[in-house]
Amino acid sequence: MTALQRRDAVYVLTLGDDENRFHPDRVAAINAALDEVEAAPGPKAVVTTGVGKFYSNGLDLAFMAENPDAAEANLREVHALFVRVLTFPAPMVAALQGHAFAAGAMLALAHDLSIMRSDRGYFCLPEVDLGIPFTPGMNALIRARLPIATAHEAMTTARRYGGDEAHDAGIVMGVGTEHEILDIAVARAAERAAKAGPTMGAIKAGLYAEVVSALAG
Repeated sequence: MTALQRRDAVYVLTLGDDENRFHPDRVAAINAALDEVEAAPGPKAVVTTGVGKFYSNGLDLAFMAENPDAAEANLREVHALFVRVLTFPAPMVAALQGHAFAAGAMLALAHDLSIMRSDRGYFCLPEVDLGIPFTPGMNALIRARLPIATAHEAMTTARRYGGDEAHDAGIVMGVGTEHEILDIAVARAAERAAKAGPTMGAIKAGLYAEVVSALAG
């Protein structure tokens, strides 16, 4: 499950070792880890990653279908997680070691930047194929974090972008092999760790005020 380890000023938050879908328990565990980082003094940054095939496969649709009374609350909590990552008062880097699909891809977009494997894994927004429209908040997040031409293609075609394709499309800021990606992400996060603090959080909140409002709506 979710685990937090420290590498000097960088906290590596492992989302899990399965599909890392957003079930209420996993969202709570991620928030607990972010609470720990936020409370820590001094320079700091966060790298999120997964284990194996998936970074995150998005919402736990099975849980939401089996628990319709809890589905809306779960979606609200996922929206709130996007807001927290987007405005977190420390640098956040996503190390996409595997597939980032749907809400998992959106979580990656909420980070300051993402690094993706060049040899395996896809970034994909498959909602058009699933018949699930994007919420206004999701739409705002994607539009704010991707070049508009890339957002249009990704959202309307469900294209699966490999690492190099994602880099060329402006989705990720760097690529690496399976054995390089975490170190690259940690290095990029460490470069920014001294910027952590309330000012960073306030700047992000102002920069993405419209996205935050849409996700909270």
